[in-house]
Amino acid sequence: MQVSIETTSGLERRLTVGVPAARVDSEVDSRLQKAAQNVRLPGFRPGKVPMKVMRQRFGAGVRQEVLGEVMSRSFQEAVVQEKLRPAGQPSIEPRNLEPGRDLEYVATFEVFPEVEVVAMAGFEVTRPAAEVTDADIDTIIDVFRKQQGSWDEVQRAAATGDQVNIDYTGTRDGEPFEGGSAEGADLELGSGRMIPGFEDGIVGMQPGEEKTLDLSFPDDYHNEDLRGAAVEFVVKLNSIKELTPAPLNDELFRLYGVEEGGEEQFRKEVAENMSRELKNAVNNKVKQQVMDAVVEAHKALEVPRALVAQEIDALRGQMFQQFGGAAPEGLDLKSILPDDMFRDNAERRVKLGLILSEMINKHGLKADPAKVRATIEELAATYQDSEEVVNWYYGNPDQLASVESKVLEDSVVEKLLEDANITEQACTYQEAIAQAQQNQG
Repeated sequence: MQVSIETTSGLERRLTVGVPAARVDSEVDSRLQKAAQNVRLPGFRPGKVPMKVMRQRFGAGVRQEVLGEVMSRSFQEAVVQEKLRPAGQPSIEPRNLEPGRDLEYVATFEVFPEVEVVAMAGFEVTRPAAEVTDADIDTIIDVFRKQQGSWDEVQRAAATGDQVNIDYTGTRDGEPFEGGSAEGADLELGSGRMIPGFEDGIVGMQPGEEKTLDLSFPDDYHNEDLRGAAVEFVVKLNSIKELTPAPLNDELFRLYGVEEGGEEQFRKEVAENMSRELKNAVNNKVKQQVMDAVVEAHKALEVPRALVAQEIDALRGQMFQQFGGAAPEGLDLKSILPDDMFRDNAERRVKLGLILSEMINKHGLKADPAKVRATIEELAATYQDSEEVVNWYYGNPDQLASVESKVLEDSVVEKLLEDANITEQACTYQEAIAQAQQNQG
């Protein structure tokens, strides 16, 4: 087999491969001979069909099958011979497929880059320093009580936090616009569901009252036709409901998994969950900064387009599942969620994957079984039957591998933090959680 290689650009390589005709012909003959033992043709006894007839009837089809397999196998042999690491599938361009002549084709593909880990000593990291206070616990418990509370109709002026039922009609230059009217619509004042000024304009209204609101749509409104438009809403307030939070009793505690111990145990478990959430928020904030520093230090690293394309497809699929589940047959996801929506994130993820993999190899890091177990137990702690969840992870290789990958990644972060300049930044529990949520968004 003859192989020649050239670099076309960056990570792209072009292999020209020549395979002796004898290799293809012998494989074709072998398959035809094997097939002749079972093929049935009129005028011939089973297993007695002459090879000449077999070639005439089946030779072309068998040859096409053999050519595809020979090109696939010889490509793998060629990249091993040339010590290449292809990233993604090659584009195969046949140059000579004629019977009796050497097979020749050109394979174009990208290779994985050579990753040189850059020294990162002295990079800056800010670690949020917060704790869970009694006031924080009270705030979360108030949220739980409101979630399980009841809405009761009241006869008074509307206030922020109330749920109102309204009819409204919106007009622009005296003409109704699409989506600007509704009857019997429920709205929680202060939720921010409506454009600025709409909910504030209802505050203070009495049941049965009608009011005209002169407002403007935001300049960044999702409907381009209404961006910055001055509009008028005529709003009628039908009714007002006030939220009565659920009482602190055993019924509420059971709803959140506390069967015994009353309010003391309930507060204890709420505090433990909040502490766990705070720990994760701080770790994620620090990890985000470390990853940003890794990407910045290796910004010159070129990544294979094929891997970026795969990552884009994966991100697109994840987003579609979050909003609508499986894609209907025939639906073109790319037209709804184009590549450019995901490209920057995909390139970052591919780059980080390559760099972290090299760092893991360089430092000889392994997924510590004890840390894997601790991570799984922490994940399981929020479930009622935590032991069952632990067993589920250890019984599912894919899920276990995912946890091991996270532990390995965290090990890289810990290693890099040894050389970082870390500054503690005092903040509240709510501020730390909000920062983590911003990073996720």
